[in-house]
Amino acid sequence: MKSAKKSTAIASQESSADFCWERDALDSATQKMYRALAMAFLSVFFFIATQSAAMPQSESVLYTFTGTTTGFHPVAGLVPDEQGNLYGTTYQGGNVGDCGGLGCGTVFKVTPGGAETVLHTFTGAPDGATPTAGLILDKEGNLYGTTQDGGASCCGTVFQVTPTGKETILHSFTGGADGGAPYAGLIRDGAGNLYGTTQAGGASYGTVFELTPRGTLKVLYTFTGGADGGVPLGGLVPWNGNFYGTTADGGASRAGTVFEVTRKGTETVLHSFSGGSDGVSPFAGLIRDKEGNLYGTTLGGGGSGCGGSGCGTVFEVTQSGAETVLYSFTDGGPVAGLVRDTQGNFYGTTERGGSSFDGTVFKLSPSGVQTLLHIFTGGSDGQYPESGLVRVGKALYGTTFYGGPTDGGTVFSVIP
Repeated sequence: MKSAKKSTAIASQESSADFCWERDALDSATQKMYRALAMAFLSVFFFIATQSAAMPQSESVLYTFTGTTTGFHPVAGLVPDEQGNLYGTTYQGGNVGDCGGLGCGTVFKVTPGGAETVLHTFTGAPDGATPTAGLILDKEGNLYGTTQDGGASCCGTVFQVTPTGKETILHSFTGGADGGAPYAGLIRDGAGNLYGTTQAGGASYGTVFELTPRGTLKVLYTFTGGADGGVPLGGLVPWNGNFYGTTADGGASRAGTVFEVTRKGTETVLHSFSGGSDGVSPFAGLIRDKEGNLYGTTLGGGGSGCGGSGCGTVFEVTQSGAETVLYSFTDGGPVAGLVRDTQGNFYGTTERGGSSFDGTVFKLSPSGVQTLLHIFTGGSDGQYPESGLVRVGKALYGTTFYGGPTDGGTVFSVIP
């Protein structure tokens, strides 16, 4: 029942994104194969109890989405301000009657006490629709993000929302050379330039772009879908003036890549996933340490579980391109990326997995020992976390796509 409901939601995402891909003459056969691969990984219902044991211990639901004007089904994670307020996006909800009657999504604020305010409701055109990415916050309290769809040309936007809820479209993607359907969020430099990725457009397999404060967009790199990678679903991380990210497709084995792009537009593939023990299809972006080592997750690969496809990995890639698998999951794997504490522990979520296959929050030690901090039950505590986590003080905060009394998703916290 819940798996069928999940499939319907994913199908809705696919249909809206495919509209932009078709406008850009994207290889539909390739995309169908890629989406089918993703769905195969996400739909596995095998549970092997070989992980280190930990009972669900300290999860709290801060807010439950009702599925009407408050928004529902958050895909992305959260960003905190100095007062402890949390900001995020919902994929649907808002103006019921738009975007197929489900609403086009929202930008929201949740206070430490659990009160929600909708700062902006998307309408589709021209302000965008169905945001799947999180937000970033500047020192004036302005929020910046992307929508996967909508805008002046249907294929997504980069937007700003002020603390009072005024939205400004900084760029509307056409699905052509400038890119289309941005799935991930943004990063911002000291001069106010924004950097991100699109999963489509360019040469059909996505782009890396720069957007100036005046709204001038420059494509730094266009993916070909070949050895250089294709379909970047994660965002970027900067280091030494360059940008690092992942592609879910392309590479030597069509299993995705870890890449570097310079500000001048030169791309280098640091690692091409083989589709086996080293992982398959990284969906999320990366984090790095002070030496420039990169850490991320793959949706599949890493072992023989999940019907033989592997259940995903946590990996490290050095600046020289050496990859190490730090952990291989034995049940439903991660869609989102990682956060790390000062002791070198990693924290993340798995969308499936756990005793009821409703997802988990996990901790991974530097030596590769996994501890489950929370196992979602699919009830009031939430279900299917697609987002990563953010640390605020001692607590980790995130969102679930489903769960709560009306199944609209939750904002939750877990204290390790």
